[in-house]
Amino acid sequence: MADAIRIDGLAEFSRNLRKLDADLPKALRVALNDAANVVVDYARPRVPRRTGRAQSTIKARSTRTAVRVVAGGRRAPYFPWLDFGGRVGRRKSVRRAFYAEGRYLWVGLRVKRPEFEAALTKALLDAARSAGVEVE
Repeated sequence: MADAIRIDGLAEFSRNLRKLDADLPKALRVALNDAANVVVDYARPRVPRRTGRAQSTIKARSTRTAVRVVAGGRRAPYFPWLDFGGRVGRRKSVRRAFYAEGRYLWVGLRVKRPEFEAALTKALLDAARSAGVEVE
């Protein structure tokens, strides 16, 4: 499984942006979503499609200090089974090979990690530049 990406000082960066202009953290949140869409765009077409409901639940969500890719929920509660596998149904009769690293989301992060990190770096630098902060 790919390790989560942690950015030291992101909360402090967001607080300082808010001191400069109240709308800047909102722009940061949108920029973080754009970076997470790299993983979403990789995973979505690889999910099996019957009705398209499981594919449509893959989304990027963020706050001003965190970004994540979510899938499943009430619309497709079976998504974890699609991604990781296992046994479900009456007496666990339906089988799908179990992959601890998953098939779609974590693999997408592992495969697209350099592109994701580049998009994330660009988003943070753009947010700083829009605040009028000089960045090298």
